[in-house]
Parts: sequence; structure tokens; C-alpha cells
Amino acid sequence: MKIKQLSLFLQNEPGALSRPVKALARAKLNILTLSLADTQHFGILRLILREWEKAKKVLEKEGFVVKVTDMLALEVPDKPGGLASILATAEKAGLNVEYMYGFTMRKENKAVLALRFDDPDRAVQALQKKGMTPLMSTEVFGRLEK
Repeated sequence: MKIKQLSLFLQNEPGALSRPVKALARAKLNILTLSLADTQHFGILRLILREWEKAKKVLEKEGFVVKVTDMLALEVPDKPGGLASILATAEKAGLNVEYMYGFTMRKENKAVLALRFDDPDRAVQALQKKGMTPLMSTEVFGRLEK
């Protein structure tokens, strides 16, 4: 139910993003989705890759400190209110959405979002009770490679 995300800090300066991206390219590792957030002095690069363990080793060899976190991938109806139903379920369960970002894929009028909850295991339970089952990593990666 959970997928792994890699996070690393980058200096907020020209060329800093290229270094990890080029390292992954040299290792022939494909980034499936990513998010980049910044502050005045540094950025946080968040990545989802199929071969996350290999990617972690490649990035650590390049000198990056890499944190692994659990994410949930959810299908969201691609219509007004689609995300609102997920957020309402999270709120009723007392869960916090720390951040989210989208995958570049759709299926049958549904988008797919990667969400980071403060308690991923409890989030899975709460969502399943409402009929919203997070995608397995094989479902996410299989769709992206078609």
C-alpha cells in the first residue's frame, strides 16, 4: 500500500538540481515523479523511483544525505471535489497531510496523487474504511511504464 520516496537537501544555487538528476541518469534510473520545494538557502528534492534502493545508494555515493519516507498513492476523481473527499476522510481521522504532489498519469478520469500523511499506516486504514484504497507500488509503476 505504501510507496517509498527519497528526499535530499540541495543548496539553493544554479546547477544544484542537476547533480542528483545526472547521477540517476548515469545509473539509468528513471524518476517517476518529483517535487522540489525551496527556501532562501536550500531546497528539498523529493523523488519517487521504481528502484529506490539503488537510487539511494547512487545518491549517497555522490555525497547526498538521503531520507526514505512512506507515501500513499491515491486515485482521485479528476473532477471538482475529488481531492476534497480524501481530505475530509483524513480530517475526520485526525490525520495531517504534510505535503502532496501529482503523478503525470490518468486512468478513467482519475488522477493519481502522492500524499505524505503524518501517520501513513493509520491513513491506509481510514481511507480503506471509506472505500479509498491506496495503490500498490506495482500498480503505480506498471501504469507509468505502459
